Amino acid sequence: MIYAENIFICIAVPLLISLFFAGGARRFIASFLTGTAVCLLSAYISGFLQIVSGMSVADTAVFLSPVIEEIMKFLPLLFVLFIFTPEDSELFTSAIGIGAGFATFENCCYLLSSGAESLRYMLIRGLAVGVMHIISMLTLAFGLVIVRRARLLSLPGFAGAFSLSVIFHGLYNLLVSAPGASSVIGYILPLATAALLYLPYRSMRQAGILS
Repeated sequence: MIYAENIFICIAVPLLISLFFAGGARRFIASFLTGTAVCLLSAYISGFLQIVSGMSVADTAVFLSPVIEEIMKFLPLLFVLFIFTPEDSELFTSAIGIGAGFATFENCCYLLSSGAESLRYMLIRGLAVGVMHIISMLTLAFGLVIVRRARLLSLPGFAGAFSLSVIFHGLYNLLVSAPGASSVIGYILPLATAALLYLPYRSMRQAGILS
């Protein structure tokens, strides 16, 4: 048994203090801290719904967790979008910070619950699960940038952007839910997607499209 709240305190306090001295890195640190908080809240919600619905852990991971976790990551990004009206590059920074914070907190909890003896397991957690949360937020940020530039800041536009992250997250969880070739494809998927997304991201920055 682990005490996720205690882990959160240990991670959150240094980050909170660093905000006073971070300068230009303040946006990323605040987003990272937000990601750890929404990860904890997502675990509470998923656990509650699992008990209420009577679903197994495996079914919860495939059918409930992707939607719940992506909603919890989407809400603070929407808050940033509407309250602070960030530039596109700042929106990407917030999205990456939230995804990295979520992934880091989740990996820390799994590490403490399952141990860190297996290097293979740790590589999978870091290179697959950790990267997956960042990529899901990147796809969401790309979607929001497109929606904003097309002047479609409406419910259908947000639903379309949100669907990108949920589909990617759900596809990953489904692929790794069973051993064999599908799980190998699932573990490769986040890094492969990261490589594909980096190309248009770099091109957009070089062209000045990401202001």
